[in-house]
Amino acid sequence: MAVLYLTHRDCALHEMGEGHPESPDRLRAVWRALDAEEFSPLLRDEPPEATEEQLRRAHPEAYVQTLLGVRPAEGEYVALDADTVMNAHTARAALLAAGAAAMAAGEVCSGRVRRAFCATRPPGHHAERRRPMGFCLFANAVVAAREAQANHGIGRVAIVDFDVHHGNGTQDVVKDDPSILFCSTHQMPLYPGTGAAHERGCGNVVNAPLPPGANGEAFRAAWSGQLLPAIRAFAPEMIVVSAGFDAHARDPLAQLRLTDADFAWITEELCALAEEQCGGRIVSLLEGGYDLDALASSAAAHVRVLLQF
Repeated sequence: MAVLYLTHRDCALHEMGEGHPESPDRLRAVWRALDAEEFSPLLRDEPPEATEEQLRRAHPEAYVQTLLGVRPAEGEYVALDADTVMNAHTARAALLAAGAAAMAAGEVCSGRVRRAFCATRPPGHHAERRRPMGFCLFANAVVAAREAQANHGIGRVAIVDFDVHHGNGTQDVVKDDPSILFCSTHQMPLYPGTGAAHERGCGNVVNAPLPPGANGEAFRAAWSGQLLPAIRAFAPEMIVVSAGFDAHARDPLAQLRLTDADFAWITEELCALAEEQCGGRIVSLLEGGYDLDALASSAAAHVRVLLQF
């Protein structure tokens, strides 16, 4: 069954100033990697903008309206916090990123595709219910999960996050929602300072922080020993992946020591679990990754498994 690949050129028009690590070049690096012949079987499409109804499933209406109302003039910037900036194209890019998540959920749940990968930006896992931060505006993974629940008969969704930074935004939005399980490995201590093992939500949050310098062995042990069993016990009907590749050893923003092989391994494990429990349904969303070569090769390793599994 086909794997859906969603991206949009307008996501590269969002930029936050010269030298900002979350740059349009990140998306271009992924595009180049996935333009290789081996990825020709991908079913390629462009997403629509998310609707306000889809966004309101993760954020209050006032928050959505406020962010969408920020439309700087061409060449100007509005800073939302020290790390998160909007330009003239940011609102549309954020709508496309959330729209890709919702579209991917619908296509996977309908059975038209088994799995989907969304190469969009800005990322989403730091966006809290009422606060943009960490380069993120909307909680895209939650938008995907709740689209599946609202319109496609899905009850339980597992959101899994292997970005090197803790997905505080995703956790904030779902921490009181027992129909969504959130599981994360991440470096700690590191921005944003959340993600301790004792943070449990309503029993639906499982955090496995890793110390600086931890390698693939520690990463695989955390998933095999703690997170994958928690997902199996939850018995999800769909899996949403916050696919950040900044835990790579070459990434400049953190100190974990993962390789492309580790990202391929966790993708294989998640695909096997999805086949076992939820008809193979996986929606994967690009999050972090700031060394361009490492990002390209890691994303390729991830999508290669989505295609081959």
